[in-house]
Amino acid sequence: MKKLIFASALVVGSLTAVNAQDKIAQATPQEQEAETVDQAITELQDIQDFKEIKASELPQPVLESVGKDFEGATVSKAYKNEKGEYKLVLATEKMGEKTVYANAKGEWLKKQ
Repeated sequence: MKKLIFASALVVGSLTAVNAQDKIAQATPQEQEAETVDQAITELQDIQDFKEIKASELPQPVLESVGKDFEGATVSKAYKNEKGEYKLVLATEKMGEKTVYANAKGEWLKKQ
C-alpha cells in the first residue's frame, strides 16, 4: 500500500515538473514576439520623427536625384528628421503617389 501511494505521488510530481517545463518553453516564443514588436515600434518611432518642411528647403542633390530617378515626378510633401534624412512623397502620372527616403547627398535610403 505504501508503495502504491509513493508511486502515485511520484507520478503526480513528475507530471507537474513536465507541465512546468512546457509552460517555460511556451514563454520563449512570446518573448520573441515581444522583442519583434519592440523593434517594430522603434522603427515606427524613427519614421514618425520626420517634421514637414517645404519642398523648396530640400538640398539640391536630393532634388537632382528626384529629377534623375523619377522623371516627371513632383515632390508633393517633404519631411526631414534629426539625422538629416528626408522623406519625400512624390506624385507621378505613372505610379501615382510614392514615398521615398533620401539623405542630404541625394542617395536613396531603404525604409519600410
